[in-house]
This record gives sequence, structure tokens and C-alpha cells, in this order.
Amino acid sequence: MTDVTVDPDRAAELRNQVVDKLKEDGTIVSPGVEAAMRKVPRHLAVPEASLDGAYSTYNAVITQEDEHGNHVSSVSAPQIQAMQLEQADIRPGDNVLEIGTNGPNAAYIAELVGPTGQVTTVDIDPAPADRARRFLTETGYTDVNVVVADAENGLAKHGPYDAIVVTVGAWDIPPAWIDQLKDDGRLVVPLRINGLTRTYGFIRQADHLVATSAHVCGFVAVQGTGSHTQQVIQLPGEESVTLRFDEGLPANPSLLDSVLNSARAETWTGVTVASQEPIGTLQMYLSTQVPTYCFMSTNPELTTGKIGPTGSSWSMVAIDGPHFAYTVVRRDTEKKTAEYGVHAFGPDAAEFAERIADILRTWGEEVRGADGPRIAVYPAGTPDDRITGDRIIDKKHSRISISWPTA
Repeated sequence: MTDVTVDPDRAAELRNQVVDKLKEDGTIVSPGVEAAMRKVPRHLAVPEASLDGAYSTYNAVITQEDEHGNHVSSVSAPQIQAMQLEQADIRPGDNVLEIGTNGPNAAYIAELVGPTGQVTTVDIDPAPADRARRFLTETGYTDVNVVVADAENGLAKHGPYDAIVVTVGAWDIPPAWIDQLKDDGRLVVPLRINGLTRTYGFIRQADHLVATSAHVCGFVAVQGTGSHTQQVIQLPGEESVTLRFDEGLPANPSLLDSVLNSARAETWTGVTVASQEPIGTLQMYLSTQVPTYCFMSTNPELTTGKIGPTGSSWSMVAIDGPHFAYTVVRRDTEKKTAEYGVHAFGPDAAEFAERIADILRTWGEEVRGADGPRIAVYPAGTPDDRITGDRIIDKKHSRISISWPTA
């Protein structure tokens, strides 16, 4: 695949160092995933990268960009690959579909299913598929089926599957991904909900999916029929503020036209987080407790001062009719902790600020430290009385149920 001479002993040393680190941090827990990742020479799939770059534990290797410099294809970081493989619980003899390819991950899966299993890897783009085919041929995994297709409809030809592993960021789950799973089959997919991506491990139960695990992650977005574009608007009255909506705009966006003409209400929550503390559940919890949720970014060079300093380059935003609120943070003098606050505008700005602050306080008192939300995915059109959960989010193909345990 490449004319560059690589010391195989050095490559094996770096590969083992990666696996050792992933075992130490708890990402790799099963002997099968450990053995597969110690064996597959992933550097041969990315000859454009240095050996150290190919074996960077927590960094992907970008293999393709579009004309705007956006990443459209990559070989995921070993950490992410190991995380998804553990979620998929792949066993000897399994029939597995990988959606999104570049080679190494398909080889890992081939190691896990063994000689009695079957692996199919599919990509909408011929370039990564060709890269995968060359890598798999060079490394001896010639039984892997490499297919060029839009996987929105799955790949029924080689199904049904014990597991489907999606390695591109998805906004929705098409019916085929459920239909082509065997009963109790596993789907691992980086799914975006309210702009927040987690790689979820799901198990099929009859016509729906139930999540068994979730990890914060980032992935190149899916292309083709399943692609989804966020809606972006400028906040009326403040051209420095950009709002990004992932699940659609508010029911009546015009109610925000004069929202900044009201006085700004401010409150602090008493909820503090450490500088390196994960806040994934805080973001997800707030997003499921308000009518409309989005992210806000600001350009300090254009600000009029109506939107106060947020303490961050982005903020979580809650919208309810004519009311608009966003989170702010203030750090201690040593920058070891940060407290969350809320700024709000609208006819009852003070009340709305307290309402959002109370949601953050509830997270701090009752949700923080819990396992995260319970998530299930049902087909679009499923009646409400068949779905349990605190919140239902409707997408094109699915209805996502979210409920929160307490700590």
C-alpha cells in the first residue's frame, strides 16, 4: 500500500503502547478487543501519516477533506475504535456490518468474528472504500466484503446482522438499520440528539432499540440520504450572536425579534464543576428539559454588549416563546472550578432565568453522578402510549425516548 519503509518492530511497540494505555484508562476491557488491536497494523492504512501519528491513542488521522476544509473521511482514533468495539460485543461467528470504512476497523471486526464469521464494510465514497480494500488485501483480510453504497438502506444482501457498527455521525436511525438486525442484535452508532453526539450501544427488542451504553464522541458526519444540516440564525438585535439548532427552529421564531429590548436578568446557580470534569450529562439534561434548545456562539469583535460575557466561546441556550436564556460561567481565581449562571431576556426574564437555573440545580443535586439518560428508539409513527420516557424527540425515521435516573 505504501513504498515507505517502516520498522515493523517499532510499529508493534507503538501498537502495544496504545493498547496498554487503553487498558489502563478502562476503554479496553475484553481479551478479544485487546488481541485484535495488538495484531492489526493500522499504520498501513494511513501511509500519509507518521508512525507516531498513526498510533496516536486519542487522535484520528484525517484522510480526506472537502473544498471547504471540512473533514469528510478519517481513520478514527484507536480509543474511539476500541470504545465502539466494546459496545458492539462482537463474538466469534457473528455476521457484522460496518457503515463507514477505511480498513483497520473492519480488520479488528474480522479478528473478533473469526473464520466462521462474516464482515461487510460499506461506504458511500469510493475513495475510502478503495483505501480499505487495499489495506485489507495487504494485511490478509481478504474475506471482508467491501461495498460502495449509500447505507441509508443498510445492506440486506449480506444480512441479517448480529451487529451493525456505524463509524460516521448520524442524526437519525433509518428503519433498515433496525430491520436488518437479528433479534437482540446490537447497533453501535454515533447519534446526534439536540446537537450532542454520543456513540450509543443499542440492543434490538422487537421493533425498537434500547440503549445499553453511551460515550461522548466526535465523528465525521454521514453523507448521502441520511445527511442533516443544522439550522443557523443570527439572534435579532445582536449580529455577534449565532444560534445553531439541530432539531429545528422554535415554533414561532418571530417571538425573538425584540427579545433583546427587555432588561437582562442574571442569576447564579451555585452549581460548580471542576476544570476537567465531564459535563456531557449537564448538556443533555438541559436540552431535554426546555421547549427549544440550541447552542450559541459569539463574536467579541461585533458584540453590542446586550449579550454579557459568557466566560466561554459557546453557551447552552433555552428558548420558550418570547423568552431567551443562555448559560454563563465564572471561574475561580486559580481556574480550577467554574460556576454556572444564567442570563435571560423576555417579558418575564427574571422568572425564566430562575427556571433555567433550577434545571441546572436539579442536575447538580439529583442527576449528576448518575449513569446518564435511559434512551430508546422507536419507529416514526409509534403511538405515545407505547413509549415510556420523560421526553420524546421526533426525527424523520424515529421517535427517541429519553428518561433520567437520579443519583
